Amino acid sequence: MIGRNPVTFWWTVGIVALQITAAWFVAQQRWWVVFVVAYTVGAFCDHALFVVIHETAHRLVFKRKVPNILTALLANLPQFFPGALSFSKYHLKHHAFQGVYELDGDLPFRWEARLIGRSALGKALWLLLFPIFQALRPWRVKEVSLWDRWTVANVLLQAAFDAAVWVVLGPRALAYFALSLFFSIGLHPLGARWIQRHYLTEDGEQETFSYYGPLNRLAFNVGYHNEHHDFPSVPWNRLPAIRAAAPEVYANLAAHQSWGRLLVRFLFDRNITLFSRIVRNDRNHVALDDAVKPDEEALRSALQP
Repeated sequence: MIGRNPVTFWWTVGIVALQITAAWFVAQQRWWVVFVVAYTVGAFCDHALFVVIHETAHRLVFKRKVPNILTALLANLPQFFPGALSFSKYHLKHHAFQGVYELDGDLPFRWEARLIGRSALGKALWLLLFPIFQALRPWRVKEVSLWDRWTVANVLLQAAFDAAVWVVLGPRALAYFALSLFFSIGLHPLGARWIQRHYLTEDGEQETFSYYGPLNRLAFNVGYHNEHHDFPSVPWNRLPAIRAAAPEVYANLAAHQSWGRLLVRFLFDRNITLFSRIVRNDRNHVALDDAVKPDEEALRSALQP
């Protein structure tokens, strides 16, 4: 099942075209229409484009590096912020060193977790502003250079596209793209995907969870997260076949069936916080100097059943 799926590129072209069409539609509408369309259409489109960028990070669209990069740059265009190439670099570290604070950009900052705390309001604000928090995390991963020629090209291309949208379609269209970004990974049922993947929402030692609900059809099967971590070289369209081929493995794992239900639970369950993650203090069994903070250790222990 290992291989590429070039058809993903054509899905990317279609979704980008749909987003541009939606931006053209809302450009002359009232602001409430911009918000509604961004929440109901734009969020799903941008979320799907995030999955495309994720596929390109693993070179699952084309065999060679450059065509995958160009596909990522295309997928990034309606997302307002130039993050495609940075995500690609840091995401591979997440696979190699999951849970290692200094190397896994998927982990929240310790100050971030303390700031948000246990309250529903704090967690809602965190989800609403999640793109900002996510953009800060690469600065913690010192082993990856933030800037290279492709990252600069990503920034310049995105700036040119955003400027063209402002000039040609107007501020509402650009606001539509920005709102679609924030909703797609923020305070939206789709935002629960960031909780679903590695937050400890069930008893036991399982630290990676899949989602098998209907929204996978609009998200390129990104919910099949255990399957993806086990076989990161398998493209999105074959992940369900992985689960079907090994029911003795995946049927016994805890999984989520609803992102919406998980979102509500995350917001109102005070026992699920940003500290509800497995944090390791070793790199391939070699101890790191920076130990887990005492207050974090105490809070994580308090969350154990």
